Amino acid sequence: MEFFNDVGADPLKPSLFELLAQEQLRDLLQPALKYVLAVFAQRYPRYLLRIVNRHEEFYALIMLMVERHYLRKHNASFAENFYGLKRRRRPYIEPERAKAAVGGTLEGESLRDLEIRRSLFFLICIPYLRSKAQDYFEELGGGVSSDVVDEGLDTRRVQAISEQSFRGRFRRAFKTIYPYFNTGIELWLLLWNVAYLFDKTASYRPWLDWIGVDIRRLGIEDFKAASLASQKTAPEIHRSLLARLRGLAWSSPRLLLDSLRLLLPTAIFFIKFLEWWYSPGSPARSLSAPPQGPTVPPPRILPPHPQGIGFDKRAYGTCPICHKSINNATALPSGYVFCYRCAYDQVEKHKKCPVTLLPAQVWQLRKVLV
Repeated sequence: MEFFNDVGADPLKPSLFELLAQEQLRDLLQPALKYVLAVFAQRYPRYLLRIVNRHEEFYALIMLMVERHYLRKHNASFAENFYGLKRRRRPYIEPERAKAAVGGTLEGESLRDLEIRRSLFFLICIPYLRSKAQDYFEELGGGVSSDVVDEGLDTRRVQAISEQSFRGRFRRAFKTIYPYFNTGIELWLLLWNVAYLFDKTASYRPWLDWIGVDIRRLGIEDFKAASLASQKTAPEIHRSLLARLRGLAWSSPRLLLDSLRLLLPTAIFFIKFLEWWYSPGSPARSLSAPPQGPTVPPPRILPPHPQGIGFDKRAYGTCPICHKSINNATALPSGYVFCYRCAYDQVEKHKKCPVTLLPAQVWQLRKVLV
């Protein structure tokens, strides 16, 4: 598929698949950070619980510093730099040297403050706003079946949406419009990607034209310039110890940000490996599991009460109340499984199991994963 971008006279133009790959890398960073924070918050909830609850703002702040550093130093975002790409200020007339296979960053193509601020807006602000909009849509009950949510939470959502105030009308309008708006944006970006794939547009994202930049592959001159810059910043041997310590303290944050190019992808791979290792279906769990002792038999099931509803052991997967296939299986303390709606209504009204007549409360309902 590289054919679509490598046949023309511009070998430094990246393919669509390189651009989509760097976007996927960027999308993996936030879930990885959230997973790490959630794990450590279980051990240090006093310090990290607030950060976990506001992880989107915390992630946006961290990425603002990282992306700003990479845009200023490398003329590229973090993910673009990882894949050997860069951003350049788009010239009005393409010079012949930029079309050469050995091309690099020409004078006057480096990003200015205006392009950096606009790039940060689309790299940080727009993804943050879209994630908050998605969270608000799910908070209003959008995209989630009412059978898999708590009854009390579902009631509160209905009351919030059914308000006749301006806030209630806004919530109803947002819940109705948001799916179509989000689908329209995704379809728009898909069509733009197809147009870029067939060289109908100069950029794979429409806002790059407004920013005034385009994305290119790194050329030989880019690597030469990076090598010369590293030689110029090398510490001098004859400097005093105090000057060396001062220089190390000054350059440490920059070195840390530059090292993220290798540390973050490695951390993502390691986190994904841990998720696979500790997943219930992982074959590695059986290899590392300690030898088990004698199997403890399950407790005997409580017999149905004579005055309770009938229960047929042969009707596997059928709710004893509605006599239909169990929807959203929910267990009572007695061990019998019903539909969530059926169990909730019975326990809320009679405060007991309908089969064994044992006392039960709504908070004792337990979802069963099947």
